[in-house]
Amino acid sequence: MTLQTFLDEMGIRYRLSRHSTAFTAQDLAATEHVSGRQVIKPVVVRADGQFVMCALPACYRVDLSELRQQLQCQDVRLADEMKLRELFPDCELGAEPPVGRIYGMPTLMDESLVADDCVTFQAGTHSDSVTMSMAEYRRLAQPEMAHFGRPLA
Repeated sequence: MTLQTFLDEMGIRYRLSRHSTAFTAQDLAATEHVSGRQVIKPVVVRADGQFVMCALPACYRVDLSELRQQLQCQDVRLADEMKLRELFPDCELGAEPPVGRIYGMPTLMDESLVADDCVTFQAGTHSDSVTMSMAEYRRLAQPEMAHFGRPLA
């Protein structure tokens, strides 16, 4: 199922944009003329063998040690590119939407995202993005809240 189909089936209010190629979440923020705090960056980790979608602002990074403590697990590692291609066969590498439930995994959202009214994220390609309210994103992704993000230096 594509992201757009999922959004439509759930009755989510959103805006789909086509833009110049943006390979990173920070590039997307610049292209869309919004703060990096408003762009959701997905980071997939393997926590004790289970894949988890972590959602955080583009201008943040995942603190793996903190994430391990939050998840109360022994081992947390970033998913490698080969595994990402397997988990997201309908997406360009690096353009995965931060909605784990479409792909059979839970979504964990960093607390730093809750302050933003509107959020933007890649829609499966490096030239398509989706913008919606934070309330709609939370309804869509049904994330658990945690504290694992750290501002980029």
